[in-house]
Amino acid sequence: MAENGNPQRTTNHAPPDPAAFRRIAFASLIGSVIEAYDFALYGFAAALVFPKVFFPSLGPAAGTIASLATLGVAFVARPIGAILFGYFGDRYGRKATLIATVLGMGVGTTLMGLIPSAETIGSVAPILIVVLRAVQGLALGGEWAGAILFVTEHAPPNRRGFYAMFPQLGQTLPTILSAGTFLLVNLVVGEDTFVSWGWRVPFIASIVLVALGLYIRLRVEETPVFVRDQQRTTSSRPPLLEAFKRQPSTIARCAGVALTAISFVYVAQSFLSNFGVTHVGLSKNNVLVATALSGVFYTIFCALASVLSDRYGGRRIIVGAEILGAAWALALFPLLSMNTAASFTVALCVTMGIAGLALGAVGPFLPEQFPTRYRYTASGISYQITGVIGGGIAPLVAPIIVDSWGTTAFGIVLAAMSVVAAICTYSLKDRSRQTLDWSPES
Repeated sequence: MAENGNPQRTTNHAPPDPAAFRRIAFASLIGSVIEAYDFALYGFAAALVFPKVFFPSLGPAAGTIASLATLGVAFVARPIGAILFGYFGDRYGRKATLIATVLGMGVGTTLMGLIPSAETIGSVAPILIVVLRAVQGLALGGEWAGAILFVTEHAPPNRRGFYAMFPQLGQTLPTILSAGTFLLVNLVVGEDTFVSWGWRVPFIASIVLVALGLYIRLRVEETPVFVRDQQRTTSSRPPLLEAFKRQPSTIARCAGVALTAISFVYVAQSFLSNFGVTHVGLSKNNVLVATALSGVFYTIFCALASVLSDRYGGRRIIVGAEILGAAWALALFPLLSMNTAASFTVALCVTMGIAGLALGAVGPFLPEQFPTRYRYTASGISYQITGVIGGGIAPLVAPIIVDSWGTTAFGIVLAAMSVVAAICTYSLKDRSRQTLDWSPES
């Protein structure tokens, strides 16, 4: 099949029975919650705690830059994880791969909570953090595509957005959970104790979620779309090579689809969290309350976009959110310059609300662009390339651009990223009414 080929077959297969659907939905939701919760925990810790715990000798400014730089390690590892887990997911099934990703993320996060500070073991501490951050990145690189495919490949075309809502909510709910957990621990133990050891509690406690996620994922069945493709496929070429041979342009454009959503989320959770403390003058508790509230907006608008994509098509919803994001990026820092808790909270909530609106329809939209044979690999690598740019590079360069050229310059950068995202999304075909059960030869 040529680049951007258009499968015409439709399948009116019924969704699984209610009990089976509940297992599928919950398995995708809980796994995604674990992955994103662990990832969000690290983002908050990198902004609010790690400069003091792991980079104290660098001073506040340099320590913050070094700490936020460790965020980028995971985003470099994420495309590698997408390739690695994508290979196994396309060759041996979605279910087994998702079990491996939830274990990798859970173990990596729990061990983070056990690493001694730099004052105790010196430079070994930040090295260990970087290594475990890479483990997180590898696991998350394989999680997103697998969780999305697990529900969309069970879904009829006219309900794909609704089904995909569950793993997408797994990306949004942890903003509330992680910020709320940090806030609770901070309130219970106090500021000094929180920096000393209290921040470790949410990391270590994530092992409970891992056990739950593993139990649920062991009890679900493989997707029927994958099973049928395995029965008919004759290709022995590695999925990554086949994907880039058949659809290189599609992969490149798909890498821009989630750029607004991911850049807004990670700039808000990492850079703006630190900005609220260092520039606006808010306490950590003020920032955590605002972040938890913004997570509510993130979740609501993500769910809304997922459901609306079944009616209006994912492309239309995503492009609209990206255009809105470009306009908002230019207004964001003027609002923050008011230097009040209220303006900071509004800025964070609107930013995360737009991110949710841009993210919700991405779940069904990206997998629709690729055939079953290499869908896990292609959709995963596209999404994770976006993660490198929007989640790894954007928060890292944000303080550098702001310090060098001011907040207006970074607002322009964010707006430009949203414009690029809208162009990439609009250039792709809307296949929301077509089946996912197709091969390159269809």
